[in-house]
Amino acid sequence: MLRFVRMPQYVLTGALALLFLFPLVWASYASVSPQPGTAQTSGFGFANYETLANYQAGIGQYLLNSTLVSAMTVLFTLGVATFGGYAFAMFRFPGRNALFLVTLAILMVPYATLLIPLYVLLNQLGLQNSLFGLALVLTMFQLPFAVFMMRISFEAIPKDLKESAEVDGCGSFRALTHILMPAVKPGLITVGLFAFLAAWNDFITPLVLISDSEKLPLPLAVANMRQQVMGIVDYGATEAGVVVLALPCIVLFLALQRHYVRGFMSGALKG
Repeated sequence: MLRFVRMPQYVLTGALALLFLFPLVWASYASVSPQPGTAQTSGFGFANYETLANYQAGIGQYLLNSTLVSAMTVLFTLGVATFGGYAFAMFRFPGRNALFLVTLAILMVPYATLLIPLYVLLNQLGLQNSLFGLALVLTMFQLPFAVFMMRISFEAIPKDLKESAEVDGCGSFRALTHILMPAVKPGLITVGLFAFLAAWNDFITPLVLISDSEKLPLPLAVANMRQQVMGIVDYGATEAGVVVLALPCIVLFLALQRHYVRGFMSGALKG
C-alpha cells in the first residue's frame, strides 16, 4: 500500500531525472555518431574528440587553464568564507548583522554589470588577461553564498563544543582549525563544490577578462570551435567538448553528494 502512495513521487522524480539526463545523453551520442560536416562522417567513433584535442592550443592546455582557475577559485573561496562564516557565527561585534546583510545584498547585483569595472580594476593592477585575476573575480562572485553557507554551518555546531575547546586552552584560531572545521566538513564540501562548478562552467567572465587564446578556459574554447568558412559550427566537436566539460562535474557530484546534502541540511540541525 505504501508503495502505491509513493508512486506519484517515483513518477515525478523519474521524469525529472530523464529531463535533466536527456541533454547529456544526447550530447554523448552526438559526439560519437556520424554527422555531415564533422570529422565523424561515417560510423561511430572518436574522430570528433580528435578534432577537439587538436583545436588551436590543444585540449590539454584548455583543461589545464580550467583546472587552475577552478582550483584557485575553490581555494580562495574556502579560505575567505571559512573565516568570514566563523566570525559571523561565533563572535558578537557592532554592526555584525548589518555587515552580513550587505554581504548577502551583493547577490542582488547582476554580476554582468560588474565585469567592466572589474576589467578596468584588474588592468590597473596588472592582472587583466591572467588566470589569477580571473580566479579572484570568480571568487568574489561566490563569496556571498559561501559566507552565508559557512555561517549556518558554524551556527549548527553546539556551543558547548567551542566552549570546551576554550576551557582546554585552545585559542579562537586553534579551536577553528582543530575542533570546528572537522565539524563543518559538509558545509566546506558544499561551498567548494559550488565554487568549482561555477568556475569550471563560467563563460561570460573569461570572455570579458581573457584575451589571449592560449589562456582560455575550456568552456570558452569549446564555444569558439568554429570552422573558418562562413562561421559554420562543427557540432560534432562541440558536443565532444560538452561531454568533456560535463564529466568532471558529474564525477565530483556523485562522489560528494552525501556531504553536499548534509551541508544544505546543516542549517536545520542547530544544536
